[in-house]
Amino acid sequence: MKRLQPGKGISMPYIRNVATANAPYKVDQQQTVEVVRNLFGSQFADIERLLKVFDNGEIESRYFAAPLDWFEQERGLEEKNGRYVDQAVEMGSDAVMRSLAKARLSPDDIDAFIFVSSSGMATPTIDARIMNKLAFPPHVKRIPLWGLGCAGGAAGISRAHDFCLAYPEATVLVLCIELCSLTFQRQDLSKSNLIGTSLFADGAACALVSGDRTAGADGFFIRDTQSTLMPESEEVMGWDVKDGGLHVVFSRDIPSIIENWLKPNVDGFLDSIGKTGADIDHFIAHPGGKKVLAAYEKALDISREKTAVSREVLTRFGNMSSPTVLYVLKEFMEQEPADGTNGLLTALGPGFSSELVWLEWEGLME
Repeated sequence: MKRLQPGKGISMPYIRNVATANAPYKVDQQQTVEVVRNLFGSQFADIERLLKVFDNGEIESRYFAAPLDWFEQERGLEEKNGRYVDQAVEMGSDAVMRSLAKARLSPDDIDAFIFVSSSGMATPTIDARIMNKLAFPPHVKRIPLWGLGCAGGAAGISRAHDFCLAYPEATVLVLCIELCSLTFQRQDLSKSNLIGTSLFADGAACALVSGDRTAGADGFFIRDTQSTLMPESEEVMGWDVKDGGLHVVFSRDIPSIIENWLKPNVDGFLDSIGKTGADIDHFIAHPGGKKVLAAYEKALDISREKTAVSREVLTRFGNMSSPTVLYVLKEFMEQEPADGTNGLLTALGPGFSSELVWLEWEGLME
């Protein structure tokens, strides 16, 4: 690993690649419906009406860290978190090695490791365990981020951008891992728990961000970023930590908050970099759910076509929280956008918070 020196002059970090690693158990949405019907059918007189949320969410399949029958038994926080640690190390190592292999790099080439997660706990954090497993050099700068929820993928890209502005020669890994299925609560009869059960899934995604352009590599340049926290909004989204584990918090006002709060936030960001909504060629949005994507379309006056990639990821993988927007980003990058086209990467999370990243695509350098 090279010795980093603070940057001087102009630098524009870029995303070189994204690699993903799915959880080991693929589950059809209708299989999940049957399990939920068996578990909760005797406790809800209107269970069939409630189960329509599974059919209406536009999700066909998801990946879980445990087989479906594992969720039929009561599990304590210790058991759930133990599985989180084991699976996160396995899936995270896989995603990291895939990303490095794409770029023909090794762990010795990495200067900083940003790890993002909110669905489990570990000290030392998962990144340290992955570094040991993959024989990373000991002086890599570790930056674990916890509690960012669905905004975590975009926030990780933003923090990598900041690091590379300070150190233009740096190469940074951004690894997002969430095992949201492990937060399922058998005794929680709230609507939030049912909605979370219909949406949540597990996954890992690793993005490789570099400060200086490497000859022969294409990618999205990170032009600018913006982080925004809505004051006094802690109850909109997040986890309640209880003896049995993490209980999801979802406000029914999330779609209306997006419609009313997001547009001025996005407009202000675009204005600050001399852009407008008409300049967005690629809308790279975290698909929090069907209603969230519809709220994006209404708030920003964008077509359903612009959210097609996000919808496809939601259909195939569900809402994996922080890695999901990187799954979407990966799909855009593999389509090899035209040179000079622009993208807005966006995700919303607990706080209530917004992360915005303006991207500009450039193809291979000669």
